[in-house]
Amino acid sequence: MAEPEKILVTGGAGYIGSVLVPRLLGAGYTVRVIDSLLFNQAPLMDCCANPRFSFVRGSICDTALVERELASADVIMPLAAIVGAPACDRDPAAAEAVNVSAHRFMSKKTSRSQLVIFPVTNSGYGIGDANAPCTEDSPLRPLSSYGRAKVLMEAEFLARGNAVTLRLATVFGLSPRMRMDLLVNDFVYRAFKDRAIVLFEENFRRNFLHVRDAAKAFLFAIARADSMRGEPYNVGLSEANLTKRELCERIRRQAPDFAILSAPVGEDPDKRDYTVSNAKIEALGFRPEVSLDEGIRELLMGYRILSPQRYTNI
Repeated sequence: MAEPEKILVTGGAGYIGSVLVPRLLGAGYTVRVIDSLLFNQAPLMDCCANPRFSFVRGSICDTALVERELASADVIMPLAAIVGAPACDRDPAAAEAVNVSAHRFMSKKTSRSQLVIFPVTNSGYGIGDANAPCTEDSPLRPLSSYGRAKVLMEAEFLARGNAVTLRLATVFGLSPRMRMDLLVNDFVYRAFKDRAIVLFEENFRRNFLHVRDAAKAFLFAIARADSMRGEPYNVGLSEANLTKRELCERIRRQAPDFAILSAPVGEDPDKRDYTVSNAKIEALGFRPEVSLDEGIRELLMGYRILSPQRYTNI
């Protein structure tokens, strides 16, 4: 039997990584994680009993560490990042170092024989065409420094010829390294805790994806690397291209006392507004498994357990 492929996951203890790494181990891969554990959580403890798991506490800005770890990897999954516009705006220099410089170094140090699966946000579409969904050929018009960095590095990884990029929809759902500042997670918490929400610009539209399906997309890309290499792919729930108002109405089905109020004045600082087509990856056979309604149900249950102040990126 051949030795399982060796996968390096940067940021493997993060929101997506802490769901993805156990799945990679379960599929028989050897997984090594680099993570700085910035948020003082320990989400991968259950993986430590697996002899195919190893962990390095460190930063992807440590070029000597990254170069050494890249050398032995068959597949690289660069998840480590300062994620989201508010976190990037709080420390622009750190965001540039992590989201651009460190990834540019990583891109240059990978070989054609290695596979890179790089997650990108579909927020790169910015404000989409009101009359047509965004496809992988649609213009990229990111509105934030975070979105611009992701778009820039996507182009550089794809130019190397050894990468698949996954333009993930807004991710939601429970994770061992939870984030409650993501849109669905936040709105469900407001329904659970406050039983009310005030919506600004409620008709802005987004696409959504459960965190377990985000992890599934990485394994899908490994299995189909030959056909997917060198291309970007939108990954989301095609039935969940929803406005903020429609999302809240879906939440209210399971939290009937949730009051949804529309603000007659005021603006949402997040101006993203787009519908996304996931037809390209669906044509290869990828289908999300977790519906929006299932994710809302699990969040409402999980919020009985979580201490919310610990689970944001800012």
